[in-house]
Amino acid sequence: MSDVEAVNDLVKKYQSLQTEIGKVIIGQKDAVNFTLLSIFCGGHSLLIGVPGLAKTLLVNTVSDALGLHFKRIQFTPDLMPSDILGSEILDQNRQFTFIKGPIFSNIILADEINRTPPKTQAALLEAMQERSVTVSGNHYKLELPFFVLATQNPIEQEGTYPLPEAQLDRFMFSINLEYPSFQEEVAVVFNTTSNQNHQLKAIFSGPEIIEIQQLIRKIPVTNNVVEYAVRLVGKTRPKSAEAPEMVKNYLDWGAGPRASQNLVLAAKAHAAVRGKYSPDIEDVKAVAIPILSHRIVKNYKAEAEGITVSDIINSLL
Repeated sequence: MSDVEAVNDLVKKYQSLQTEIGKVIIGQKDAVNFTLLSIFCGGHSLLIGVPGLAKTLLVNTVSDALGLHFKRIQFTPDLMPSDILGSEILDQNRQFTFIKGPIFSNIILADEINRTPPKTQAALLEAMQERSVTVSGNHYKLELPFFVLATQNPIEQEGTYPLPEAQLDRFMFSINLEYPSFQEEVAVVFNTTSNQNHQLKAIFSGPEIIEIQQLIRKIPVTNNVVEYAVRLVGKTRPKSAEAPEMVKNYLDWGAGPRASQNLVLAAKAHAAVRGKYSPDIEDVKAVAIPILSHRIVKNYKAEAEGITVSDIINSLL
């Protein structure tokens, strides 16, 4: 089919996908939307929320609805890189055999990623960026599509290892999950305290998702949209001539070029799932907060005055 027909088909399937996910996940529409956009773009996401907001359930449900293989890794202080990547063992024939770790899957849920030391966090870096791992000098390609969806608890920070900036930048989206509304929480309680068992049907397959990723990249984008995205990222840098006073007063560090790339790519996906054949500035604004929030660093003054990252980003739009 033509690219136009492919976009129209994506819109229909996306609506069906949201319906399927909605059978299990009540509310959290923004979190679901951004998680799906990151998958359609081929990016990774960081899910941030307090316990009980269905972070793990969201990832599990999305993987079922997309028809992808899913594995969960619970990150703990004693987790080693080999627990993620796999290791070589001596078999009965006295030959070394590589036993694949849980990283060899389509969707990896890195649960509470900030609970494990940097050595183990870094084991994900090559897999996230290169879609491959190196063990004992041997190179192993991961099966595509491949995504890391990591979770963090923003409250309980004692005994944790904050992700370094280099690894945070590998995540396309930083998605905050909020408390449900009263009606949503009532529906959650009804659903989870009954014997209802929702069977989800897979709307996509692995090869179809790879085709969608290629389609998203083929979507044309005008110069003014790219320039807007680059200018927006430039405004987050305190030493930039275009940085407003709010940025100079409250930020220590701004976003890098990867933020500009991800803004345009996410805007293309945001436009495509809404039936638009090219993104506009509104699409860039719609994805700006989850793209930029983990790439800018507030200073002490912002913390003291209660200025949030969202406040700063909204002032730039």
